[in-house]
Amino acid sequence: MTHAAPIVTWMGMRFNLSTMLMDVVAAAIVFILAVLGTRRLTTGVPRGMQNVLEWVIEFVRGIIGSAMNPRLGERYLLLATTLLLFIFVSNMLGLPFAIVVGGVQWWKSPTADANVTLTLAIAVLLVAHYSGIREHGWGGYLRSYLKPNFLFLPINVIEQFSNTLTHGMRLYGNIYAGEVLLGLLAGAAKAGVLTMLLAAVPLMVWQAFSIFVGAIQSFVFVVLAMVYIAHKAEAH
Repeated sequence: MTHAAPIVTWMGMRFNLSTMLMDVVAAAIVFILAVLGTRRLTTGVPRGMQNVLEWVIEFVRGIIGSAMNPRLGERYLLLATTLLLFIFVSNMLGLPFAIVVGGVQWWKSPTADANVTLTLAIAVLLVAHYSGIREHGWGGYLRSYLKPNFLFLPINVIEQFSNTLTHGMRLYGNIYAGEVLLGLLAGAAKAGVLTMLLAAVPLMVWQAFSIFVGAIQSFVFVVLAMVYIAHKAEAH
């Protein structure tokens, strides 16, 4: 079930207020989790949120280690951890409920908007290319487009665009499709007592599956981000 989006135009640019609001909410939640996890740091046995945050960091460190040299990967630990937490929280926001006021949807998953996911993918692309230039200089960076030989130059250039597009759209497609189906099931549940009973079980099942999909998609996004960065930063 689709609803109108609160769009405002400023200086010829269109802004989705709902997406902007949810981006701020997701960022605020991640910030609060980080503060709670580091507020009372201890060198002994970690407890509470510190334990959770340390587990997340070690999990991300494992992702980076599978994609690139761990020594080089430490530079991107903070980036990868932030991406994982932000995307996971964003994926989860639209699952419990949706807030619709006057036919306009204000509460949803920000990653159900292609503008958000493609922006994240472009940010990863910029970091990857910056890392390639920093590690190998302009000469080594430009020569990487001629490998294994100069005939691959067009393919290597097209690959940068295709990787970025699929990186962002994969996340968007999975989260958007999940929210649409949840909206349809919720709409069916409101149609009457019988349809509410028939839709209750599929709704709960899809909610649980959507949590799984949201977690997997945040993991996949970070894995691919580290692979793309490693491809530029490491010499092969």
